[in-house]
Amino acid sequence: MANIYVLLVLVVAANALDWESWKQQYGKTYLGRGEEVLRKKVWESNLQIVQQHNALADQGKATYRMGMNAYADLYNEEFMALKNGGCFLQPKEKKSGASTFQPLTGVSLPAAIDWRDYGYVTDVKDQGQCGSCWAFSSTGSLEGQLFVQLGQLVPLSEQQLVDCSRSYGNAGCNGGWMDKAFEYIKNAGGLETETSYPYTARDGRCYFDLWYAMAVCTGYTDIPTGSESALQQAVGTVGPVSVAIDATGSGFQMYTSGVYYNPSCSTTYLDHAVLAVGYGTLDGQDYWLIKNSWGTWWGDQGYIKMARNKNNHCGIVSMASYPHV
Repeated sequence: MANIYVLLVLVVAANALDWESWKQQYGKTYLGRGEEVLRKKVWESNLQIVQQHNALADQGKATYRMGMNAYADLYNEEFMALKNGGCFLQPKEKKSGASTFQPLTGVSLPAAIDWRDYGYVTDVKDQGQCGSCWAFSSTGSLEGQLFVQLGQLVPLSEQQLVDCSRSYGNAGCNGGWMDKAFEYIKNAGGLETETSYPYTARDGRCYFDLWYAMAVCTGYTDIPTGSESALQQAVGTVGPVSVAIDATGSGFQMYTSGVYYNPSCSTTYLDHAVLAVGYGTLDGQDYWLIKNSWGTWWGDQGYIKMARNKNNHCGIVSMASYPHV
């Protein structure tokens, strides 16, 4: 009995040490003792989830691993409300002024592509506590096309989209849709850079000045719903593509490596917008390489590999599109 007690004490002490190290690593402070007690309880619960999942990964029963990242002190519901609450406004009908991607013939696609290697992709950004994922997805695909046109990589303004595209059906920090962002840019005459119109992570008054516009959008193309072969052709030949996904679940919240596959993922409930910057195969698992907008503390330095050729996993080809310049 004494040995069991000693073991319990050692486990509690180890967890306390890990908790303090984790807080220090991510600069965590809390408002009062009560809040810290709650956050530690959530952290310990998430630690158990991570350890149980990674044990399955060690046995080859899961294709990805989880870790105690900067958001490990949040219940998944809290995390989704904080980072993702309503950030993608899924239209009741997929109607827009877009053209539809036509399957390519006689084109040999690479087995894998990572557009970061070719200069198409800006550094990982952080949307903060603002439901503006749609704006980051939109600028990401436009940044890639602007690179093709100019030969230089220029970070573009998400804040302009947040502030200025409400009349097109977007709702700033309360969500939006990439096609409507492209439509706004097309009609407004352009999009400013991140430098001239910086991000504030909150709704603001539109002060767009056409003089400072760096990128234009002449139109946009939608990928046929559910067609992963069409998305592969688009990513493989055009560049980064804006996509919407179902990002619910602790696995997505605390993903760190491997190929994310969640059989409970929805193909119709889409709550987050991201950027497909490539594709490939890892240990026999086909994947989409996805750039997120939750900072580099999340995922694999801000990225996630999501299962490809798994029946439109998480709805990745339910609302995919890219702009023309």
